[in-house]
Amino acid sequence: MTRPTDHTDTSVLDPASDGPGTPTGGRHGSQRREKTMGWILQDVEVFIGLDVVKAEHHATALTRTSEKVYDKALPNDETKLRQLLNELTKDHGPALLVVDQPATIGALPVTVAQTMEQVEVAYLPGLTMRRMTDLHAGSAKTDARDAFIIAETARTMPSALRQIAASDEQIAELAVLAGFDDDLLGQTTAARNRLRGLLTQIHPALERAVGSNLHHYGVLDALAAWPTPQKLKAAGRGHVRNRIKKHNPRLAERLTAAIFTALDAQTVVVAGTGAAATIIPILTNQLKDLYTQRAHVLAQVEALVEAHPLAQVLTSMPGIGVRTAARILTEVVGKDFKTAGHLASYAGIAPTTRRSGTSIRGEFANRGGNKRLKSSLFNSAFASLHHGPSRAYYDKKRAAGKTHKQAVIALARRRLDTLYAMLRDGTFYQDPETIRGGTWHALAA
Repeated sequence: MTRPTDHTDTSVLDPASDGPGTPTGGRHGSQRREKTMGWILQDVEVFIGLDVVKAEHHATALTRTSEKVYDKALPNDETKLRQLLNELTKDHGPALLVVDQPATIGALPVTVAQTMEQVEVAYLPGLTMRRMTDLHAGSAKTDARDAFIIAETARTMPSALRQIAASDEQIAELAVLAGFDDDLLGQTTAARNRLRGLLTQIHPALERAVGSNLHHYGVLDALAAWPTPQKLKAAGRGHVRNRIKKHNPRLAERLTAAIFTALDAQTVVVAGTGAAATIIPILTNQLKDLYTQRAHVLAQVEALVEAHPLAQVLTSMPGIGVRTAARILTEVVGKDFKTAGHLASYAGIAPTTRRSGTSIRGEFANRGGNKRLKSSLFNSAFASLHHGPSRAYYDKKRAAGKTHKQAVIALARRRLDTLYAMLRDGTFYQDPETIRGGTWHALAA
């Protein structure tokens, strides 16, 4: 396979491991089994559980013998955080800081800890946190109790922790921009649904004519200028067509004909049309602003993705564009996934096996996983259906009785095997038929 030039160490495997295929036994076996998240567990002398809150966290520190040496509120302030970590490492030795939210409100403690020599950092996933809470007596929900549970879990069950890689500025910026883009998408969907709902209320035929074209600026501009069926009729075909033509010249004639055909289908004026004349321009202007903001964010995301060493690797796979590549970089790269199966489980696209006696047997859809990554992988698989090998695999699953959604998820799972190998080895995608002896298992698309 062709390797990208200027490829740096961007493996999705644990950076502390010796690479794929390295045995864990032998004379160094005991030491390797005790190595967790890139550090030797025996080196840690104090376990700090931090329940992160917007203004004031709560920190609980336990020694290896379970002695509680700190249990107080901790301001979300760099000076206070650094002071506490310095005191604990000075008095007790190397420390492990564990948070329950590594991003957003937990970003500052994680960053401060990563800059200190004697402090390692990890996080406890939310689902694991809830399960560990059930194992402790009591039903109270306090910051102090949560911080203690985090510290105790780190001390007694370090395998439940997850690594927090020292993110570079590029990945950190991508994460912020991708998250904001998701927010803008949610606002866009909400505004578009409100507009379609309002049009359906006052003129169903008009909604059917323009509802699926609300992503075109010409349609939004026409609705902003003439927000009611009566005003559209009064404006006339020529004015409406010219307004749409300014932004969408190819669609102007067809959309204008569809609009006026719909207007002729309804003669009554529905109650509430007058109020709609006030709301529709507001919603159309909101949509135009949101589209402009998303385009601006996408330009920045595209620049960051293109500058990343794995950009060409990711986008070489059919169905992966700029937004999907950005999500993969922020959610996958730098994390510890020993196999493609582990990555699939993390993403929530691996089926869940359930067996209990003779009454429950089979595999069921995974309801958990990383929702953002799962959505990106699903949409990427759907977008790849124009690609021959992907379409063939999808058709095979449909012929086997799978629904459309099940078939797309199965395709996403199969594509993930290839994506994992591409990220691990830094290799570009190639179709199965171009590889001698290539199979769906060896290189799935």
